[in-house]
Amino acid sequence: MAVSRTWNGDEPVRLNKFMGQAGLCSRREADALIADGLVAIDGETVRDAGRKIQPGQTLTLADRAEAQLAEGVTLVLHKPVGYVSGQPEPGKVPAVRLLTAANRLGDGAVPAKDASLPPIGRLDEDSRGLLLLSSDGVVAKAVIGPESDLDKEYLVEVVGQVTETKLTRLRHGLELDGRRLKPARVTRIEPQRLRFVLREGRKRQIRRMCELVGLEVVDLLRIRIGPLELGDLPEGRWRVLTPPERAALVG
Repeated sequence: MAVSRTWNGDEPVRLNKFMGQAGLCSRREADALIADGLVAIDGETVRDAGRKIQPGQTLTLADRAEAQLAEGVTLVLHKPVGYVSGQPEPGKVPAVRLLTAANRLGDGAVPAKDASLPPIGRLDEDSRGLLLLSSDGVVAKAVIGPESDLDKEYLVEVVGQVTETKLTRLRHGLELDGRRLKPARVTRIEPQRLRFVLREGRKRQIRRMCELVGLEVVDLLRIRIGPLELGDLPEGRWRVLTPPERAALVG
């Protein structure tokens, strides 16, 4: 089945940038796929690398493109605060800078400096925890594809009065950008610490959810993506995803 992504932003964005942000491939790979005629917008094949996708339009990759991206590597990183997941703005530090031999845990080749390893799902600069960096299109589809049912688990420290009414609203009653959120599992594990389990990943979702009920997030740690747990991987360290872990992710 072909891979599709719909752009839900407010402004047009270049195709290669959108494909990178969506975790489909690197911008360089996107340009190559576009040149090969393997990318379509709303059913129309696109060959212009400078083309922009408009809000509400849907990008589709041909089956051959998916197969082309299927072979790759996936790295598991414990991202610290202060690093951005994907392509950085000026002055920002990308998480891929942490992929050094000194930070590696276990075996596995250190990626080349120009290796294409887009993030599979965002983790904000001021958040920390489990982040996947991957050139494996199958893993990307399983984790953030439109048919993915993998949940993500977070430990969240907040400032403000935590009440049952607020917890109920966090679980069921919120909208972001005019769209109702999917039900979330939210439990209180300490007076100011909450556990969130989500089945979607809207931009800064947990922080914005908490703001809507009068809470401020002061620490956010992602500890699980589907069956894959952060475990005891130290902050700032990385390792290679094992074949059994990959199999569990892709189902």
